Amino acid sequence: MIFGGVKQHHQVKAIQRGVDILIATPGRLLDLINQKIVTLGQVQIFTLDEADRMLDMGFINDIRKVIVKLPMTRQNLFFSATMADSIMDLANGILKNPISIEVTPNSSTVETIDQSLYTVTKSDKKQLLLHLLKDPKIKTAIVFSKTKHGANKIAKILDDANISNAAIHGNKSQAARQAALKAIKDKKIRVLVATDVAARGIDINLLSHVIIYDVPLEPESYVHRI
Repeated sequence: MIFGGVKQHHQVKAIQRGVDILIATPGRLLDLINQKIVTLGQVQIFTLDEADRMLDMGFINDIRKVIVKLPMTRQNLFFSATMADSIMDLANGILKNPISIEVTPNSSTVETIDQSLYTVTKSDKKQLLLHLLKDPKIKTAIVFSKTKHGANKIAKILDDANISNAAIHGNKSQAARQAALKAIKDKKIRVLVATDVAARGIDINLLSHVIIYDVPLEPESYVHRI
């Protein structure tokens, strides 16, 4: 597994020992390709997870740079819980005669998750959050904020209320993000405060609650959060 935000030494050593499956973020992968540490000439299967995010305008250029390094003959697999029409147009420009397999309706939520809505004024959101967290049934929770600044403010609110927590967002180092995730998995903290950086690919066993402090603008983001 290779990703940015940490030194590459251990990742390079693992690659040099030989791998059958390489899991990578686009930026670090391109960096290692440019250093001639990684070559993609023998790749048989190219998989893009969270394809809608990978193909949005923030990542599409990096993805295209990776694709030109791949063999012409290969299998492409794209996975995502959501896929907007605009992203499908991009995907179809990369794929050749793709087959679409859908296991649930697009942008649908999971039936096993109970959802509740609390209507409250913006000025009362802080007190509502603290009131909800008085419930002992909330063993562990992720609280989602729209912005990095907002996540830090929520973490400060929880600190002042003596509720153990950690915040993860784009301004946090990779090491700090990993430490925060480990802390909630190990139940050393009760609340993880996060932006949408934690809405995808995060696996926390027995997470009891997700609290949407700031409602996202897109329904797809809500689906990924919960």
